[in-house]
Amino acid sequence: MKVIVGLGNPGPKYAGTRHNVGFGVIDYLAAAPSVGPFRSRFQALVAEAKEGGEAVLLVKPETFMNLSGRAVRQVVDFYKLSPADLLVVSDDFNLPLGKLRARAKGSHGGQNGLRDIQQQLGTDEYPRLRIGVGQPAPGDAVDHVLSRFKPGERLAVEDAIAKAAEAALVWVRQGIEACMNRANGPEEPKRRATSDERRDKKKRETEEKTDDQTTG
Repeated sequence: MKVIVGLGNPGPKYAGTRHNVGFGVIDYLAAAPSVGPFRSRFQALVAEAKEGGEAVLLVKPETFMNLSGRAVRQVVDFYKLSPADLLVVSDDFNLPLGKLRARAKGSHGGQNGLRDIQQQLGTDEYPRLRIGVGQPAPGDAVDHVLSRFKPGERLAVEDAIAKAAEAALVWVRQGIEACMNRANGPEEPKRRATSDERRDKKKRETEEKTDDQTTG
């Protein structure tokens, strides 16, 4: 059995917010005709699915984001699963809007749902798939993740949710390495500065040095 957990906050007040993109991925997957209805179990909404002969649970914790680990721990304990059988999908404001990042393990990165899961499981060695929701202004992280996407952002977010759902199914069928290859894509190479850009930079540095000497 594999478990895909999408993080978010329950209720219409939070529907469509940046923090709830994990719920969006679960809802996208649950729309497939072969997926059963959601039922309340383990302090979560849970739907059963099949993918390539593998039983899959789709889970949306109803404990609110900061206590997501409670639901996850109940699922893991009930089915006697390894953390490696778990894929957690969450938002990440450290990633550009729509950017996906899959990892086999790692820190919670300040994401409170991942933080609580790590505390409940006693390990950070579980697969996770993050979806970029854009960076907040300094000191505005809470309001940012609880805000809804702007009209100009929605297409990118819908595309990211669809790609994240497909990456999650790749994880079920082929494992986290294949999921990482699908979700992360190639890193963009750093562009080398042209000779004109290097010359302009040197000129600016010279001018700044002259200004410092003049005003010092």
